[in-house]
Amino acid sequence: MNEPVSVFRALHHGRSPGDPLVLPGPWDAPSARAFEGVGFPAVATPSAGVAACLGYADGRTPAAEMFAAVARIARAVSVPVSADVEAGYGLAPAELAERLLEAGAVGCNLEDSADGVLREPERQADFLAGVRAAAGGRLFVNARVDTYIRGVPAGTDVVEETIARARLYAAAGADCVYPITAPPGDLPRLAAAVPVPLNALGSLGSADGPGSPESRSDAGRLGELGAARITFGPQMQRWAARAVHGLAGRLRGH
Repeated sequence: MNEPVSVFRALHHGRSPGDPLVLPGPWDAPSARAFEGVGFPAVATPSAGVAACLGYADGRTPAAEMFAAVARIARAVSVPVSADVEAGYGLAPAELAERLLEAGAVGCNLEDSADGVLREPERQADFLAGVRAAAGGRLFVNARVDTYIRGVPAGTDVVEETIARARLYAAAGADCVYPITAPPGDLPRLAAAVPVPLNALGSLGSADGPGSPESRSDAGRLGELGAARITFGPQMQRWAARAVHGLAGRLRGH
């Protein structure tokens, strides 16, 4: 039970409605150490934040560089690290699981769209089942559902389509599902219909910055609506970049 993946898996369960698991998104080793240092029990790397750190546009990071970045982060901290590996970089399930484990990750985020198009849900379910089987329980699989950002066919109820995909992915072995950008109002319906924990996208606000009371209350509100886990994508990296830009401007006298 003390293995990192078991610890990480347990963090998602038995939570009170107003106390979801909040996972900050480190983009490099120093940011990961900072999050661990203030007491976060685990972290979840954002692919877009890591891409920006490495000098790539979102979705354009070569697989080898992404896994190397995840490995540096995992080596830097003692808490569990989950890695956003987008749609899997075209790797077969067994190779993807092997590379994640070699990097030191205990979990992964896998999205069900590629090149801006939703994958067939049955095909994605088979892929997720393959990753889970290859990992032998050593990876916590967070299945991202992209129905809200990619769109669904006209006349389709986006919530029902999201639920159908989420249930299929859960049956395939996903530990958690992540309907990214789902409106807060849809979360109760989604959480009630899906048999695994629900991941929601949190907000850091626009005025007070990360760690503000606004941010904490936002996470609690999403938890009350049914989310068991809150992540933030690349928002923290972007806040840091803006802070550096402001410092640079002051040094230049602007």
